[in-house]
Amino acid sequence: MRILLTGKNGQVGFELQRALAPLGDVIAVDRTECDLEHATSLRDAIHRTEPDVIVNPAAYTAVDRAETEVERAQAVNAAAPGIIGEEAARRGALVVHYSTDYVFDGTASGWYGEDAPTGPHGVYGRSKLA
Repeated sequence: MRILLTGKNGQVGFELQRALAPLGDVIAVDRTECDLEHATSLRDAIHRTEPDVIVNPAAYTAVDRAETEVERAQAVNAAAPGIIGEEAARRGALVVHYSTDYVFDGTASGWYGEDAPTGPHGVYGRSKLA
């Protein structure tokens, strides 16, 4: 099984390289090899690696800076996962995508369930929800 892992230099991506290794051939990429901000770069990486599974922990995570870099946050956090989904569907690949609790309003006193209502307050949370 071929696994494409985005964000290999991030905290989650770094750990996933090791955790996914027993499952198959992990092709871990960073922004220089697969820039999620640019659709062509992302599509090229998927076509080049021909994955059976795409694991996407990569994200635009500068929460405060997202307020002024709205287009960049949207490209990486909203458009890129859509492209990953399209390309995965086209080739019959599975997708594992990581999100954030910033998609919620922050008022819960405990854990949020998968079906909890969303209500992000900032650009970062809205981009991840999208």
